[in-house]
Amino acid sequence: MKTLITEFISLDGVVQAPGGPDEDTDGGFRHGGWSMKYFDPVAMGGMYAELAAKSDALLQGRRTYQASAAAWPSRSGDPFTDWINRVQKYVVSDTMKEQDAIWNPTTIVRGNDLLRTVSELRARPGGYVYVYGSATMVRSLLAADLVDELLLTIEPVILGGGKTIFAQTGKAIPFTLESTVRASTGAQVCRYVRA
Repeated sequence: MKTLITEFISLDGVVQAPGGPDEDTDGGFRHGGWSMKYFDPVAMGGMYAELAAKSDALLQGRRTYQASAAAWPSRSGDPFTDWINRVQKYVVSDTMKEQDAIWNPTTIVRGNDLLRTVSELRARPGGYVYVYGSATMVRSLLAADLVDELLLTIEPVILGGGKTIFAQTGKAIPFTLESTVRASTGAQVCRYVRA
């Protein structure tokens, strides 16, 4: 399997709270929902659905998982929604209990086991381990060189601060641009493969 990171990202590298005003206000972040006006269901939705169809697992941090578990199970009727509700989910959390894993099927992964679990998944046959959101977890995966592909939807806005997936480690990690699609909203959907 390969690890695929998908993120909505601003021009200055922010990935925090793209979907709603109360999604993540850590650090006083006040631009929640900034990404919504740039969503293009044809250019973006098609790419995300295509890659999800090739994915055999969903990996998320606790906050992203809880927001997703509150939203997706009540939806149905399109390929991405059907996939996300049935796929095997892994949630990284040191505080969740088994009874908190309400979006089935879900396996809880403790923080100390993240890198080992992802390495084990990557050693299995199959498609992608699909990741979205979860900035802290993604930073750990990038630092450990466990990311095979990045699908970054670069949106034409500068947010002036917020969470990013890129750690300040001084370590270079080369990727190759595989494809790019321009959305009608001015966003660029860029797919990068680990070089």
